[in-house]
Amino acid sequence: MKAIVCNKYGSPDVLELKEINKPIPTENQVLVRVHAASLNFSNLVLLKGKPFLARFAFGLTKPKYSVPGGDIAGTVEAVGKEVKLFQVGDEVFGDLSGCGWGGFAEYVTVPEHVLALKPTNISFEEAAATPMASVTALQGLRDKGKIKSGQKVLIHGASGGVGTFAVQIAKSFGAEVTGVCSTRNLEILDSIGADHIIDYTKEDFSQNEERYDLILGVNGSNSISAYMRALKSNGNFVHVGGSESQYFQSLFLGPFITMTDSKKIRNLLQRANQKDLNNVKELLETGKIKPIIDKRFKLSEVAEAFKYFQEGHAQGKVVITVI
Repeated sequence: MKAIVCNKYGSPDVLELKEINKPIPTENQVLVRVHAASLNFSNLVLLKGKPFLARFAFGLTKPKYSVPGGDIAGTVEAVGKEVKLFQVGDEVFGDLSGCGWGGFAEYVTVPEHVLALKPTNISFEEAAATPMASVTALQGLRDKGKIKSGQKVLIHGASGGVGTFAVQIAKSFGAEVTGVCSTRNLEILDSIGADHIIDYTKEDFSQNEERYDLILGVNGSNSISAYMRALKSNGNFVHVGGSESQYFQSLFLGPFITMTDSKKIRNLLQRANQKDLNNVKELLETGKIKPIIDKRFKLSEVAEAFKYFQEGHAQGKVVITVI
């Protein structure tokens, strides 16, 4: 079968399209024929081996997982004898980041607990765009942010993969949602239901008079003090991703601020979760959320997809079409 192989850390140019052996499922695994996959920030970490701390999970000198790719959608081709939840022919989607990756390939074997049945009202590409980003948004808002109906919620980085899901999921909880994005992304936020939109090229959200119950910071570069300034008393800031300096600020300053201030800083380390994926599935089926896809690339074009993605201007998700 064809697969993208990465045997050393580096730029997208280290990625190679190769023929490798088709995997065989064990008694507890599902063999999925991959129709589509998608890129997330963690894919860049796995490719580059940066920040260096990530190498303790991904391999110190070279990638532990030679075939990257976390989010997939496809069709079940075979099941092990112990598999209970799925059968041959089922259309599924899932996040493989916790079980060895391998999604940038024509076939992959995975434990059944990382998959859910694909909603029938969306395409394979839309399904592949969903798992990691949507579950990250859900866990950040619900578990770390303790979101409640009627709260004022700010999503910083609202036009990216996690951000577009976060806006919609926050709305599904009954929040009043403000999205922060650049001028070119204003229409996207309007289309997914943001109540208010701030163009960061023209306005600094931390300098106006509005204060928020919850701020979700997605891949931003603002200082922690800027987020804290925009929070209400007893508000929550959830750090999902951003610059290394912002990460270390939240990691080391967060506990101190949380102990000495009514405002709280919380860091999210997203974990794949089948129950949460099924919660997202219900939101997709009822039309409360929809994936936003920016660009589609073929499996043979994964290096080009990474080069585009790492520029940091994707509107929603970047998808890999396998078949």
